[in-house]
Amino acid sequence: MIEIDHVSKRFGKVIAVDDLSFTVGPGHVTGFLGPNGAGKSTTMRVVLGLDEPTAGAARVNGRSYRGIAHPLHEVGSLLDAGAVHGGRTAWLHLLSAAQSNGIGKSRTAEMLTLAGLDEVKNNKIGGFSPGMKQRLGIATALLGDPPVLLFDEPVNGLDPEGVQWIRELFKAFAAEGRTVFVSSHLMSEMALTADRLVIIGRGRLLADTTVDELTQDTLTVTSMEAGAIGDIALRNGIAVHELTPRHASLEEAYMKITAGSVQFHGGSQK
Repeated sequence: MIEIDHVSKRFGKVIAVDDLSFTVGPGHVTGFLGPNGAGKSTTMRVVLGLDEPTAGAARVNGRSYRGIAHPLHEVGSLLDAGAVHGGRTAWLHLLSAAQSNGIGKSRTAEMLTLAGLDEVKNNKIGGFSPGMKQRLGIATALLGDPPVLLFDEPVNGLDPEGVQWIRELFKAFAAEGRTVFVSSHLMSEMALTADRLVIIGRGRLLADTTVDELTQDTLTVTSMEAGAIGDIALRNGIAVHELTPRHASLEEAYMKITAGSVQFHGGSQK
């Protein structure tokens, strides 16, 4: 479980995260959404001990990440797939991470195969495409078979096959009872992957809900059940073949809930 407990983070005069609280539990793929500058990456960095919160605390399974002796066995994370030594081969990069946490060569080889990198395992990472680096980062995060997974924009650079692969992987991990926390700007992908959503704007919590609850459209007919609507239609000689509750798309619901929190707006070409 990931707990964000009244976390605030300032960088000088800039408030990146503002008294933020939420919990990410096991058994779900939880999407972490928000406009650019909302504080998503900063929040994840606080969870992983890379940024010290100005106030509040972040915990993984009840403890600070920095207090975990062998973190790869408890938390698998990927924040920046490009943060690797370009002169190392994929095999040596993964092996060095594995050995730092007491993980053997067989698991290293297994994760390279899982990520589809067997054919390039002896190639230097500096020549990898963004998608290949992303696959390597995902393989590294999974080395210790951790119960908690945390990814920042994990589908960046992946081709359609890679996107489908990681989507199904996340769903399988959640079905096993693991905690899967994924940030993304791709609403279409979150609609296919996530069960729950945490949405923030300007560092504050806007919504902590399920995808189904968020996308229900409450602007349709209210205070009247489907049967009553059908009766009115019948009395007025209107043929009704189906009455279905209307749901907005995830993108529509997201845009509505974050409308007041967007910091950067693009203009139109005249």
